[in-house]
Amino acid sequence: MPLQVAVDGPAGSGKSTAARRLARELGLVYLDTGAFYRSVALLVLRRGVDPEDEPSVTDISAGARVSFQPGTGGGPDRVFCGGEDVTEAIRRPEISRVVSAVAAHAAVRENLTRQMRLLAAAQSVIMDGRDVGTHVLPAAAVKIFLTAAARERARRRARELEAAGQADGLTEEDVLAEIEARDRGDSSRAAAPLRQAEDAFLIDATFLSPDEVTALIKEKVLAWKQVREGGEETEN
Repeated sequence: MPLQVAVDGPAGSGKSTAARRLARELGLVYLDTGAFYRSVALLVLRRGVDPEDEPSVTDISAGARVSFQPGTGGGPDRVFCGGEDVTEAIRRPEISRVVSAVAAHAAVRENLTRQMRLLAAAQSVIMDGRDVGTHVLPAAAVKIFLTAAARERARRRARELEAAGQADGLTEEDVLAEIEARDRGDSSRAAAPLRQAEDAFLIDATFLSPDEVTALIKEKVLAWKQVREGGEETEN
């Protein structure tokens, strides 16, 4: 069975940074589940569809084909939707404002979950999102729930937007309000809400650096691999 590592947590907790680093260090394929929902949200806005219109959004999600390609020169992976590189487009603030509404539709989640599971069944992956350990990959070998204080998450996100030239006048307070709204939406939705899986390791990254978070998760993965290899030797 391919190795499956699930990293869940709220917006801005550092899931993607840690997962990308571990993918490189451990030779895993990194799958960003948020990119699937953001890609659908991008299509929804481009087509002028109301994000709350579940039938229309569901139709869009059924036809969305999301894929990933390794970045060049050590850069981040590129995200493609229908063959178009949407890596930067799906990270814009307007996408962040509507993605929770898009992701709240149960039929949309099932359409995209099928794509994610097919990718994870064929290769060893580390996948980050909101419901990976509880819904997408409930049998994942290692599950992590990564969180941080909302204010710290907003500070990090505001700095990322400014560095990428996508702040569009947003202040840290604006970002905090958006993050808190996303937290409420993600945690209260009926379909696969954000929550910690019972068998997930909890990591509070409020006062941890990206290196420290990555090291903690890596420690859990390597411990699992050591136990597994020991069991296989015993069986042989």
